[in-house]
Amino acid sequence: MASSSQLETTTAHPMQRASWIGSASDRVMARTPGAALDGVASSEASLRRFLMGLPGVDQTGVEARAAMLATRSIKAASKLAALDMVIRMIDLTTLEGADTPGKIRALCTKARQPDLADTAVPPVAAVCVYPDLVELAKSALSGTTVAVASVATAFPSGRAAMSVKLGDVREAVAAGADEVDMVIDRGAFLSGRYQSIVEEVRAVKDLCGTAHLKVILETGELETYDNVKRASWLAMLGGADFVKTSTGKVSPAATLPVALVMLEAVRDFDAVTGRKVGVKVAGGIRSAKDALRYLVVVKETAGEQWLDPGHFRFGASSLLNDVLMQRAKQLTGVYPCADDFSQD
Repeated sequence: MASSSQLETTTAHPMQRASWIGSASDRVMARTPGAALDGVASSEASLRRFLMGLPGVDQTGVEARAAMLATRSIKAASKLAALDMVIRMIDLTTLEGADTPGKIRALCTKARQPDLADTAVPPVAAVCVYPDLVELAKSALSGTTVAVASVATAFPSGRAAMSVKLGDVREAVAAGADEVDMVIDRGAFLSGRYQSIVEEVRAVKDLCGTAHLKVILETGELETYDNVKRASWLAMLGGADFVKTSTGKVSPAATLPVALVMLEAVRDFDAVTGRKVGVKVAGGIRSAKDALRYLVVVKETAGEQWLDPGHFRFGASSLLNDVLMQRAKQLTGVYPCADDFSQD
């Protein structure tokens, strides 16, 4: 199994980390004496003061840095290890109204052994399904390391009564979900009802028990990078184990600049609290080349401690096959045919 230290990138032109990146955690802690976040979410007013006191995001700077990091490549000696790392970080996902038991079983088979011709290929991190299909997925993945994740809280809109949202969570957890992917109410966020977001995340977290909670921000609807940063902090204040870019149902979904902003947020949250929260990027990541770019951004922004499935994930349905093709190319020197891999 590859370690994160094996991920070596080629060196682009020298570029110092800009002050809006390098000093972010210092400025957060300066505005939060003693790094104490207790009481920050005790009222709408105190929460608003905290969020508005976070360092602003320089749009030009974050996009320029993301573009610069995207030009870096993984060294040839590290590429196979990096591709295996990507596979181990994938949440193989199907969230369609036409999902059938047969489709779920096939997806779970691929999750356990992505390439039937090569048993050295590692399994993926998780399979993500709707709550009513969790029990089936758990049975199909019994005895493996692959987790079962379930979406909840009126996915993908987040528009429902609280009782309905929590009912989703109870159903998923009762069926045995190892992870719950909830979606925030973007209308509440954009209306400035920040405390309701924290309270909802906390209520879901309380129901999760031992299941890990991923909080979907739907960044394509949040309008600004500052909002992405604030929403990330709200999710973490509520107890999120992961913050996730998107449902995959809205465009734009995951982008490198958005991921960079979220990675800065989890890094700074760790600096303040000592608790590491993961990041999941979902939607629109279809090629191994794109996935490797995200690994570079993770390493250069949050650090190597986030380069494992416990702290970084890809939500994808079509990414895996391209990674398998690139992996085969690394081993044999030729690209296999796309039809050599199942299309589940």
